[in-house]
Amino acid sequence: MAENFPIVDMSKLNTEERGSAMEMIKDACENWGFFELINHPISIELMDKVEKLTKEHYKKCMELRFKEMVTSKGLESAQSEINDLDWESTFFLRHLPTSNISEIPDLEQEYREAMKEFAMELEKLAELLLDLLCENLGLEKGYLKKVFHGSKGPNFGTKVSNYPPCPKPELIKGLRAHTDAGGLILLFQDDKVSGLQLLKDDKWIDVPPMRHSIVINLGDQLEVITNGKYKSVMHRVIAQTDGTRMSLASFYNPGNDALISPAPALVKDLDETSQVYPKFVFDDYMKLYVGLKFQAKEPRFEAMKAMESSSNVSLGPIATV
Repeated sequence: MAENFPIVDMSKLNTEERGSAMEMIKDACENWGFFELINHPISIELMDKVEKLTKEHYKKCMELRFKEMVTSKGLESAQSEINDLDWESTFFLRHLPTSNISEIPDLEQEYREAMKEFAMELEKLAELLLDLLCENLGLEKGYLKKVFHGSKGPNFGTKVSNYPPCPKPELIKGLRAHTDAGGLILLFQDDKVSGLQLLKDDKWIDVPPMRHSIVINLGDQLEVITNGKYKSVMHRVIAQTDGTRMSLASFYNPGNDALISPAPALVKDLDETSQVYPKFVFDDYMKLYVGLKFQAKEPRFEAMKAMESSSNVSLGPIATV
């Protein structure tokens, strides 16, 4: 297991050990950008069902397609590092503001129902976590949820990924290093096949696979809102030579028109010059991110800052909806 990787036992939040659990979340947000939840409110039965159906769906509908893609691109015979492709088979489910689950082809009805239920549970967990972060940051309860809401509610979706065995993991990443653009990411990952790593103090550290845990990581928006107190960190997936790794990453992100900026309560004691992070509309950030996902986040923040000063953003009303 990774050296003291933060594992938070959520059952402690309702006991006299609440203080130490909250402290662990705070430390994880400030120093790791990641933590792992055990004894969270999502039922084990539901997780087992989702895992079984995801793996069955991959075998039945995705595996052959992936193998054909590998063959068509000649990836098995790659001689040098491949930088423009990930060794993963994925599809994306949108839950909020509107669901597209009924439109995805090839999904069995049982799988659709299970994913709908799983998404509802994850949404509740995300909102609970945002309030725990508010508490640790000294922000009023509900502050983060309100910022994420914009005028139409948050964006929430799940990237369903499988990482098949890879003959040349030293040449092809399962997923290249990046930070996540959005808000809060909730990951249900394979407990047998590892591969997820995060960058801490210039070292790649394994995020330990644990049965029925949910891994949480922070996206760029939370770094901006906390004015850098919390960090989004670089992470990647290393392809493995054995076993297919399942990964269900659910992104609880701001709404497209949500106005993102450092929380006033966290910058009120700073003078003008030291307020580091920009103010922008989430959708503008996403448009920029799409082309720059696998690069450092700092130039993205700089670009948003330049946009802000050139347009003197008068985005007030959106935020009050």
